[in-house]
Amino acid sequence: MIMEEQWKVVYLLGILVLVFAQQWKQVESNAQGSVSCGFPAMYNFGDSNSDTGGISAALNEILQPNGETFFGHPAGRASDGRLVLRVKLPYLGAYLDSIGTNFRHGANFATGGSSVRPPGFSQFNLGIQISQFIQFKARTTTLYNQLNLNRRIALSISNIPRPAEFSQALYTYDIGQNDLGHGFQTMSEKQVLDSISHIIGELAKSIHQLYKEGTRFFWIHNTGPLGCLPYNVIYGKKAGNLHKNGCVKSQNEAAMEFNSQLKDEISWLRTQFPFAKFTYVDVYSAKYAFISNAKNLGVSDMNMLCCFDSSSPLKLSVWNDVSFRILRDKNVNLDKFPDVLSMCYEE
Repeated sequence: MIMEEQWKVVYLLGILVLVFAQQWKQVESNAQGSVSCGFPAMYNFGDSNSDTGGISAALNEILQPNGETFFGHPAGRASDGRLVLRVKLPYLGAYLDSIGTNFRHGANFATGGSSVRPPGFSQFNLGIQISQFIQFKARTTTLYNQLNLNRRIALSISNIPRPAEFSQALYTYDIGQNDLGHGFQTMSEKQVLDSISHIIGELAKSIHQLYKEGTRFFWIHNTGPLGCLPYNVIYGKKAGNLHKNGCVKSQNEAAMEFNSQLKDEISWLRTQFPFAKFTYVDVYSAKYAFISNAKNLGVSDMNMLCCFDSSSPLKLSVWNDVSFRILRDKNVNLDKFPDVLSMCYEE
């Protein structure tokens, strides 16, 4: 009897090993596919760094000169050029944009001004974005199944995601900058630093929620050099608080602390979810490299990339990407710019 029970244990362990090996093989296969953008869909959560029209559709329309370089007209983005979100999938439509949006290959829940935690500059914090995704997943799955069963319904399934692809999709994060930015406007520097662990905790909580929904592939950006944003340099500089490159030291130090804790948290999440894949993307270094080398790239004054002034056609409101119009007019070689994403580069 004891021998029989032992064989049962060995048999069950063997099955578990086979299942684990098969799932890990699938994870590795899909992860390798990501190098050539082999994901069937993509879902993004974030702020204006990756907002493709959400806040513009939901609240106030983002007007010219934003969007004029790449699109030739305003396109709902707080940027004159393309965003960091440049993946070789069809244009990632904003979830909040109800006009002509195609969700076949994913949706973008990012909105300008969003933060991980409330309060902030926007009501669409990360918790709201995750709730929107969960509802989106449930409703589109129900709709797809209904349409698939009843072909007489005069609706097309071509613009909605396939239920089976939610677990195969890539889930990207680019959020946290506004938590720090709002903090520096409402709290002391010490309070901002003390709040970082809570911000990271809420971000990790959202990953737990997505994992329960079947998500397995996470692509997470750290935050950029907050103290180098022209707005913060112009309005936040004080005697002795600027780095040699003109950035606000305390704000960059807070961003680096945020990134350090985020990286540690992702390392811990890898141990908690062995069947998931986490990619930590060092956006800070890429942006800082450009800012530190701006003059060699043809930009004599980084503050010109900020703060639209109707009296000057050169001053554009660009918070989330370099102003491609200014650089084009200055004959700057855009090929010199650091690629933030190593996966793929075009939209």
